[in-house]
Amino acid sequence: MEEGTAELATAIGARVKQERRLRRWTLDQLAEAAGVSRRMLVNIEQGAANPSVGTLLRISGALGVGLPSLVEPPRSKPMKVTQSGEGAVLWRGEHDGQGVLVAVTEPPNVVELWDWTLGAGDRHESEPHTAGTRELVQVQEGTISISSGEQTVTLNVRDALSFPGDVAHSYANAGPQAARFSLTVFDPGVGATRRGGRDA
Repeated sequence: MEEGTAELATAIGARVKQERRLRRWTLDQLAEAAGVSRRMLVNIEQGAANPSVGTLLRISGALGVGLPSLVEPPRSKPMKVTQSGEGAVLWRGEHDGQGVLVAVTEPPNVVELWDWTLGAGDRHESEPHTAGTRELVQVQEGTISISSGEQTVTLNVRDALSFPGDVAHSYANAGPQAARFSLTVFDPGVGATRRGGRDA
């Protein structure tokens, strides 16, 4: 793994282990609750795995915490600055795309701000979020197609879209050039109920 990826994996592993031990859960108990294999959990806690966003969200859902709780340390300051390049890269595409979590709010009603890049030909499939989740997208560069449920729309530069994130959805770039967009996810009631896995 690259240095930045390895550091993030180590931080996530320590956080998962801390949350699991706070609940006095065994690895087997968390694996069953999250719907992931015990081997995967061992690798994550050892910082030896680069888990998908979906896997992290299954784990955070089982633990009753939000995704941000796993990728950054708790903070007491009312303002938190994320400098350029400091966001958590939680998804990488096959064509140089990436999804970077750059800012979050505190539970229970979590708002996540993402900086997404889709290389030409990149596609990101997402499982449904928690019931009531909404997403906001604005395209900064290029053209993307977003599917949510049975609907698909194409967005160009400066176009924006609001759509439900509690159904299966995807972002795709079928164009010849890279595309970039800002994504905001409103995730209500984090930790209030157990949820299935979902990508951003």
